[in-house]
Amino acid sequence: MSIVADIKHLVVQAVDELYDRMITEEEVIVNPTKPEFGGDYTVVAFSLTRYSQLSPEATAQQIGQYLLDNDDTFVHFEVIKGFLNLFIGETYWIEFLQEYYDDNTFGRHVKSRERVMVEYSSPNTNKPLHLGHLRNNFLGWSVAEILKASGYQVVKTCVVNDRGIHICKSMVAWMKFAHGATPESTGIKGDHFVGQYYVKFNEVYEQQISELMSAGKSREEAEEQAPIMQEARSLLQRWEQRDPEVWKIWQMMNSWVYAGFEQTYKRIGSDFDKIYYESETYLLGKKLVEEGLRKKIFYQKPDKSIWVDLRAEGLDEKLLIRSDGTSVYITQDLGLAQLKYEDFHPDRSIYVIGDEQNYHMQVLKLICQKLQIPRSEGIHHLSYGMVDLPSGKMKSREGTVVDADDLLDEMRATAEKYTRELGKVDDFSASELEQLFEMIGQAALKYYLLRVSPQKRMVFHPGESIDFQGHTGPFIQYTYARIRSIFRKAGIATAGDLPGINDPDEALLPQEKALIMALEQYPDRIQQAADELDPSVLALYLYEIARLFNSFYADLPIAKAESAEKRHLRLAISWLAAHVIRSGMQLLGMQVPEKM
Repeated sequence: MSIVADIKHLVVQAVDELYDRMITEEEVIVNPTKPEFGGDYTVVAFSLTRYSQLSPEATAQQIGQYLLDNDDTFVHFEVIKGFLNLFIGETYWIEFLQEYYDDNTFGRHVKSRERVMVEYSSPNTNKPLHLGHLRNNFLGWSVAEILKASGYQVVKTCVVNDRGIHICKSMVAWMKFAHGATPESTGIKGDHFVGQYYVKFNEVYEQQISELMSAGKSREEAEEQAPIMQEARSLLQRWEQRDPEVWKIWQMMNSWVYAGFEQTYKRIGSDFDKIYYESETYLLGKKLVEEGLRKKIFYQKPDKSIWVDLRAEGLDEKLLIRSDGTSVYITQDLGLAQLKYEDFHPDRSIYVIGDEQNYHMQVLKLICQKLQIPRSEGIHHLSYGMVDLPSGKMKSREGTVVDADDLLDEMRATAEKYTRELGKVDDFSASELEQLFEMIGQAALKYYLLRVSPQKRMVFHPGESIDFQGHTGPFIQYTYARIRSIFRKAGIATAGDLPGINDPDEALLPQEKALIMALEQYPDRIQQAADELDPSVLALYLYEIARLFNSFYADLPIAKAESAEKRHLRLAISWLAAHVIRSGMQLLGMQVPEKM
């Protein structure tokens, strides 16, 4: 249990004994004390006055005295305008360090919790993965790992949108313009190859719309009557009727895309316990819709289309099955929700999907609840903002997206450029350098995308992401490598080589105490990131650890400390700092190099 958890527990106990009122730990607010005041942690007393029926100052005074009388962790307290500033005894920090400095499991919660499913990536098979998909993958993967570290049973899933009108657009364009070309014959990665035909479709489509409008049609009429769009719609109907010729082309083109996706997933470290395919879930969804129609949960219009009326819930009417009998996106989502429960029985199901689908996810949850699909109340939309470029919004159909593979290559090349400019390549073999450049490039990209709260829209600036002295992943990696160099020079390879810590005769210096206090917060930061489903909590914390360590390192000698006792203490602090950085970066999907 951390010091913050201890304080919350003791405040709950104090309120019970002093005021005969039961409260929860969630009601107790504890923050690190602001630098301009004395103390280590501050309890906010204002919210507790409704139990004490006293002023904030009097409440803080009574609770502070209770803590001082009942736990020798605290050596002093001060009350400033309803804020209770607690001073933690030095013994606590030393005992914490003695217990955990060489504990490779420090930070992780071992108790078993509910089962959580995290669905992320969710690509379409008509285009390659792009920058937006990277944010989705990094966010989903790290949330899953953070939840695991918090004791949850986690299932990672991906649903591939491998059917529908968008797929048919790529198919039509390939059939009309490829002349039999394949990824193998052109030397183009499979997902990139298919994506080119999605762009080609839209080029031809826009040209046909312009021609029809020039002939007097309205934009709406032209979009409906464009020959290439009519071909795509016809192809979709033939696909749903399982036309053998159409299915053969569909399976072939999807296989190209899957091979391309797999290469990218392997490179960025994304993995899944189960991959679902829309082509396998939409039929179950159609069954659920038909069942809902029989139960009068849904209704049918004269044109045979099927709808749900959600106006009573503050939304509107939603199409579930088109008049021609083909399904829409939400149809397969209903089938997928049912299938997920049958396969894994998750207590919660987290969907990592962009914020442009906020409405869609509201509708999905409501319909699942109306159909009484088990655990529907546990559906949670982890909504995230889009990633823009300095030049503006990306558009797949116009071919203006930042391709994931191209961006990864660019980041690796930028990492090489910066590393070589710093002259830090002489001690590496060619293969080690290749691994290092890839490691730094990916950390720059992942950290930049994860350090921002998911809900925020963001602009990605590649140059800013790789500064070795800035708020970046490479800065944190460099700090870790710096710590490891300390141990190499000291001849310390494992925790067993560390000399251990005795109770020091000298007081902790401010830099020592600040770093120990920050390291002690690691389990709480993992838990906070899990509770909020927000990896940025952990990302910002790791940057703070790296910043504090560099100040500690700059101000205090370690190997040549003023005494053996101080040397042992600072080595232990450094070892724990390295563990926290390595462990935390792993939860965010980043590796740390032994040397840079």
